[in-house]
Formats: sequence, C-alpha cells, structure tokens
Amino acid sequence: MSTVALSALLAISAAASGVLAQSATSSSFVPLASKHFSYPSGIPYQADPDDGVRGTQQGYNLCNSTTEGANSLCQTAFVNHLDDWCVWAPPKPGSTIGDTEGEEVAWCTKKGRGTRIIPAGAITGVQFMKTPGYLQIVGFIDQTKINLQSDDGGGELDPHGADLRGNPLGGLVYSNGFASNNGNNDTFQQVIEWHNFMGSNSFCFKVCDPAGSNAPELCQHVFDRIGVSYNCPNAAQNGTFEYCEGDNQDPPGIYTSNGQVVTYTQPPESLGPISTMPYDPKIPASSNCVPLQSAALFTDLPAATGASASASGASATATGSRSGAAASGSASRTGASSSASATGASGTNGAGALGVSVASTIAGVLAAVAFLA
Repeated sequence: MSTVALSALLAISAAASGVLAQSATSSSFVPLASKHFSYPSGIPYQADPDDGVRGTQQGYNLCNSTTEGANSLCQTAFVNHLDDWCVWAPPKPGSTIGDTEGEEVAWCTKKGRGTRIIPAGAITGVQFMKTPGYLQIVGFIDQTKINLQSDDGGGELDPHGADLRGNPLGGLVYSNGFASNNGNNDTFQQVIEWHNFMGSNSFCFKVCDPAGSNAPELCQHVFDRIGVSYNCPNAAQNGTFEYCEGDNQDPPGIYTSNGQVVTYTQPPESLGPISTMPYDPKIPASSNCVPLQSAALFTDLPAATGASASASGASATATGSRSGAAASGSASRTGASSSASATGASGTNGAGALGVSVASTIAGVLAAVAFLA
C-alpha cells in the first residue's frame, strides 16, 4: 500500500470514528439541557455543533433583524407574557410534528428577535398562567398558518429527546417573566426545563423557573402521548384571551388514588393508541384573571395569506377558579407521526441510520484504498 493510500485510509477511518463518537455516551457530548448561554451576548451561532445520527442542527440560535421574517430558521424562542411568546413549528408548509420535530423553528408574537412571526388571525384564544413554579401559555391556533397539516395530532417538543440533543435540535428558550427575574424585562433567563405540545389546533408551552425546586418534575418530558390536558391542565377557552395567576399543577403523571400518590407509566407506542387513562387531570386553581382583546395584544402579527380565522372573540370576565372547555389537544404519535419514538427521536433516524452511515463509510474507505493503492 502506498504512503498516499495509507494516509487516505487513516483520514477516512478517523472520519468514520467521528460519526460513531457523536452519541449521548460520548465523553465529549454535552446534553442540550446542560448547556447554558447568556442572552444576548453569549448566544452561539448554533447551540448544537454535533453531527450525530439525526444529522446537524437545521437552524441557528444567533438571531437578529437580518434573520427575522417568513423564512427565518431561528431556533431561539421566548415565553414572557400574554402578548409575548413563541411556539415551535415546522419551517416548511404541510408538515407534521412527528416528521420534523428536530427541525422546528420559533414562531413568535413579537418582532425584534429574528424569528418568524405568527400570522394575524391564526391565534383564536389564549390563556397565560403565572404560577410560583412556571409560566404557561395555552391556546388555540389555526395550525395550517404555521406550516402544520390541518389534521396533525402533533406531539411534544422539549430540550431532551432520546439522544439528549433536544427537539428541535439545539432549540433554546428564554424568559423575562419569572419572579426570580425581579421584574427586569430587559434581562432574559435561560429556561433549562420546558415542554411545548403542538397539534389538533391547540398548544401548550410551559417554561419552568430555573430557580424553582422542582422544575424537572413540573416540566416533565416523558408523557408525550397524553397531550395538553394531562401535561398542562387548564381552563383555556377558544375565543378568550386572558392573563391569570394560579397554583402549580401536580407534576404530570402524578395523581392520587384512594389516598395514595401514584405515578403513571406511559405505555410504549408498540401497544397501540392510549384509549383509557387511570385518572382525570386536575386543573389547578387560578385567580386574578384579566381578559383582553386580541387586537390590543398582538399588534406585530403580519397579515396572513388566504382566509384568516377570526381572532377577536369576545372576552368574558373571569375571576376565581375557572371552568369550561379547556385546550386538550392530543399529542399521540399516530398517522404520519408514527415513526417517531415516544421520547422524541424519529424512528427513521435511529440505529438503522447509524448502521447505514457506518457501512457507507467503510465502503468509502475500501474504495479509496483500491483507487490509491
């Protein structure tokens, strides 16, 4: 074997080793939830520089006026107040959460942070809840206006995922609304634990206070198949836009039966759809609810193309405990989303894809040796 051939073999073999090394077990790997970046000065171009079995981060985190608009691939989101929040949704029309969960981009209600802006008329009802442990935005939306198929039951986005790289890959979330922020609207804290459920024309985005004692429990990320009503129990109503204060919910999956505290175990997708639940979600008490008109809230939203859903529904005065139809969109991974695992990584991007990648690399090595020998 010539010196040139040997050098080529070593170089390509090193590249193959690099492919294998990008995993959650690699000593150099840092889970997304363990990465901390100050905003805005510490934001990297991409929070996830790895190239693993799911590929590379599709968008970027360093966003500004030059990235803002309908084609933005910004993957830095915010949840601040009733009039200032984002959701994760696909970059391309006609998509499903299950097929694009690693690629989602930030769609927001405020200009100025380099994201896409949710079209006017898409939001038809919202409840913003502030509790001691988290901020939660629950609402109703025409999801076709943020690139989701009309019948997509959706799924969960969170900073974990099966490979710990998050869904979306590299997605970062910030807030200036926590009590621990001392009311400073110009200073944003990175949210370490959060979950965003999208689908069935409804959504929930909950961000847990990083200074809180049980953020991982309140923002659990393992119950992706039981949807908004169990992960974000709420009394939001379509046509109503309101700010409320409330108590913390019971952590998702925790309930009381016959005086005993029980932890629910979500069955694997291989057993089929979840048709029954052993408990009903308990909506936490809320108070000081202030209704507002959507026209006064979402002044930055661009006009939507085509028919727009009305978003100016009447607001009812709402104080004390709330009742009524709550947002309860299912997040079960069915239909087009069936290839996604219960923890977030797409089934088509798992070990099989890694095997193909390794086989292709080895074949390339052999071809190079044969050519250069």
